[in-house]
Amino acid sequence: MANPLLSLRGISKSYGQIHANRQIDLDVAAGSIHAILGENGAGKSTLMKLIYGVEQPDSGTVAWNGQSLSLASPAEARRAGIGMVFQHFSLFESLTVVENIRLIVSGKKSELAERVRKLGREFSLEVDPFAHVHSLSVGERQRVELIRCLMTDPKLLILDEPTSVLPPQAVEKLFETLRRLRDGGVSILFISHKLEEIQSLCDRATILRGGRVTGHVDPRAHDAHELARMMIGRDMPEPMPPLPLAEGEKRLELIGLDYRVDPFAVPLSNVSLAVRAGEILGIAGISGNGQSELAALISGETVLPRDQCEQIFMMGRDVGTLDAAARRRLGFAFVPEDRLGRGAVPEMSLALNSLLTAHPLDLVRHGLLDKTRAKSFTSECIRDYDVRTPGPEAEAGSLSGGNLQKFIVGREIMLAPKLLFLAQPTWGVDIGAAAAIRKRLISLRNEGMAILIISEELEELFELCDFIQVLHHGTLSPPLVTRDTKPEEIGRYMIGAQPNREKAPA
Repeated sequence: MANPLLSLRGISKSYGQIHANRQIDLDVAAGSIHAILGENGAGKSTLMKLIYGVEQPDSGTVAWNGQSLSLASPAEARRAGIGMVFQHFSLFESLTVVENIRLIVSGKKSELAERVRKLGREFSLEVDPFAHVHSLSVGERQRVELIRCLMTDPKLLILDEPTSVLPPQAVEKLFETLRRLRDGGVSILFISHKLEEIQSLCDRATILRGGRVTGHVDPRAHDAHELARMMIGRDMPEPMPPLPLAEGEKRLELIGLDYRVDPFAVPLSNVSLAVRAGEILGIAGISGNGQSELAALISGETVLPRDQCEQIFMMGRDVGTLDAAARRRLGFAFVPEDRLGRGAVPEMSLALNSLLTAHPLDLVRHGLLDKTRAKSFTSECIRDYDVRTPGPEAEAGSLSGGNLQKFIVGREIMLAPKLLFLAQPTWGVDIGAAAAIRKRLISLRNEGMAILIISEELEELFELCDFIQVLHHGTLSPPLVTRDTKPEEIGRYMIGAQPNREKAPA
């Protein structure tokens, strides 16, 4: 490649016994969109952190516009013209959107707020510039990260899973933006597990496996199956079809649920749904339409006032005023969308994170931790769910996002719940692992488990769910029979239209 914008030679990085990157060579051309493909734990995010100055390589050289470059911090990277949007967000929750942006972009609050609104309208990334970050959903926080990065006017833009929490309507708009940036001379490093996105957007792809480069390809010259095989080194698992089952008992029922207590939250209005044993119900919707509020009410993180009883039932029992622990004792398990905060404690080992929800499985005896059993449980989860980690003593925060997600999903499934609730179950998980998780969920459904899924991946919902409902501005559509529904109909509900459809059986 003649005169690449960015050139890496022999880049290596290790963390103790873990070799994250080994002798990486990479050239990124000016005005190109270059994909980085690989399984969870292949070294993609570490490599991006080295380019952005978050970490420094143990060996190797970096050249920028033909000149040697050594970055000691992200601030130096931004001054050089490199911007990055992380998979795990780097926002201060106690600050507003505009205050977070002001940490790296100079200007008055009013001027920055107007720029936020303008970019939001232009790129379909609308967000309130004066909202506190702690009040925002994961999808809205992603929008803040994207806007903040664009406001630094980068020459190289690094995007780590940028579409993982964007609605389908915004993805193509984002791609149009990225193509305009490319045509204007901006280079883009793009990490995504969605191979159709890679094929649609990228002109080059570098494949990592086990921390090493295993190939450089034009992704447009290969189909998705070929790319997946190159990426994971094996064929994809075959999907498991759902089996027809007799109508089971209701394991979860919401009856006219209203929630308007928090003035900073999206109000929920007359939300009704039912999930039976042996079926999967999916909740679709654009991020920020009440998903976080609904998840908190179902999980028990938020409890209803006593005058709003008989609106949430689990296993036939009114649980609206019960906390999360009490609901779990009834046979409920939950995978939250925020894995590094609500799903796991980053500074604790995986074995100790297992205790957070699996302690009833004899991991605590007579008030004392049984560390041997906790390690055994964790090792089984690591093995069965292909979690790439040195072992149960590894800190949760040391895992890649996808591997931590596999651990949390595996931990909750191993509880053998009657009712399993997952929010964004395969967010940030590579294509092979996502297929394995979905296959496991369908198997559990076939065995009689009741499963509720909130996801912004329409393809995922259509693959998994028996019924789909759409959340829009805090109201829920009627349940739609998945096999009789087209994605375009779901899309209409997502933007507030109301197709005339027959209601599925409750």
